[in-house]
Amino acid sequence: MNLHEYQGKDLLRKYGVPVAEGILVDDPANAIAAARELKERTGIGIWAVKAQVHAGGRGKGGGVKIAKSLEEVESFARQIIGMQLVTPQTGPQGKKVRKVLIEQGIYYPGESEPAEFYMGLLLNRQTGRNMIMYSPRGGMNIEEVAEETPDQIFTEEIDPRVGVQAFQCRRIAFNFGLSGEAFKNMVKLIPRLYEAFVRNDATMIEINPLFKTSDNKILVVDTKMTIDDNALFRHPDIAGMRDILEEDPMDVEAGEHGLNFVKLDGNVGCMVNGAGLAMATMDIIKLSGGEPANFLDVGGSANAKRVEEAFRIILKDPNVKAILINIFGGIVRCDRVANGIVDAYKNIGKIDVPIIVRLQGTNAGEAKEIIDQSGLKVHSAILLKEAAALVTEVLN
Repeated sequence: MNLHEYQGKDLLRKYGVPVAEGILVDDPANAIAAARELKERTGIGIWAVKAQVHAGGRGKGGGVKIAKSLEEVESFARQIIGMQLVTPQTGPQGKKVRKVLIEQGIYYPGESEPAEFYMGLLLNRQTGRNMIMYSPRGGMNIEEVAEETPDQIFTEEIDPRVGVQAFQCRRIAFNFGLSGEAFKNMVKLIPRLYEAFVRNDATMIEINPLFKTSDNKILVVDTKMTIDDNALFRHPDIAGMRDILEEDPMDVEAGEHGLNFVKLDGNVGCMVNGAGLAMATMDIIKLSGGEPANFLDVGGSANAKRVEEAFRIILKDPNVKAILINIFGGIVRCDRVANGIVDAYKNIGKIDVPIIVRLQGTNAGEAKEIIDQSGLKVHSAILLKEAAALVTEVLN
C-alpha cells in the first residue's frame, strides 16, 4: 500500500526521525492560516506548496512551488488543488490533486552550505537482506545520477538479525561528505529510519531529498513509503490511511470481490485460478500472438458470483479483444466453474468479445460438455495448446 508524503512523515516522526514541518490543506482558503502557523513554529518566511499524490516527479510536473509570501502560498494552493498533475510516473492521464502540504522553507542563511542527499531503504531479494541505497547527489535528477555517474550510488547491506550497525551509519555519513554536527545528526537519524522501516513492515522508504540545512540539521524533506499489503493486518492504523482515490478503480473493485487483479496494456483478458497458472497463461497469450490485458487470479475456490465479477472487470477495458479463462479444478470442480461461467455470461448480457474456456482437472469432461451445450459464443478447450490455438484464431 502506498502512502502519501504527509502520511509517511507522520510515521517517521513517531520514531524520532526529524522531518520538515508541514500542515495538510485541502481547501486553498486555509493555506494562509497554515503558512502563518508554520512561520510561528519555525521562524521561516518561505514555504513549499506540495501536491499530495501517489507519484514521484511532482516538481517537474508543476506540483511543487516555492512561495516567498503569504499571497503566493494561497495562489499556488489554488493552482495546484484540483489540477490534473502529469509526471513521468503518472502517465499522460495524470492524477487529480485533492490536497497539498504547506511546508516550511529549508533554504535559509546559516553557517554552512545546504546539501541535498538521496536515501532509500528496501529489501534486496537476491541476498535476503535489507539494504540502504544512498547518494550524495540527491534532488530531482537522481535517475540521471544513477545512469550517468553510478559511482555516486552507494549501498549498505543490513543483516535483519542484527539491524543497522554503528559503523555503517558512520560510513554513510562519511560518503555524504559530512563532518561535525551534521555528521553526528546523520548518524543518529539512520537507525531511527531503519527502525521505522522494519517495525511498519515497509517494502520501501525513499527520501529525496534528505537535506542538510545551513545550520547542520538533517531533515527528511520528501518521502515515499510503501507498506507490505500482506502485513496490514498488523497495522490497522496504517491500513486506515489507504486512499482509494489514488488507486485504479478497477483494482479497487477487484479487491472488494477478493480478486487479485493487475491491469496491463494488452488485448487478451485472462481469468485464472492460481498465480502460477496465471503467469503461464500470460506466456501462452504472448506465444499465440496476443498481449495480456490483465493478471486476474480468482482464487482456488472460484464460484459463480466471483466469476461474474471478474467478467465485469475485464470487460471494462476497451482494449480487450478476447478473454481466455484457464481454470484448474483441484479444490473446485470444473463443472461448477462451467455452470458459473454460463450463468455469468447470461447475467451480464451481450458480450461482444470471443471467450475461450479451458477447464482441466476434476470433472473437466463434464465441464466441457456444459460449455459446448450452452449455446453461447464460448469456445472450449481441454489442452493448453488448444486454448493457445483458439487465441490465435479469434485474434486473426
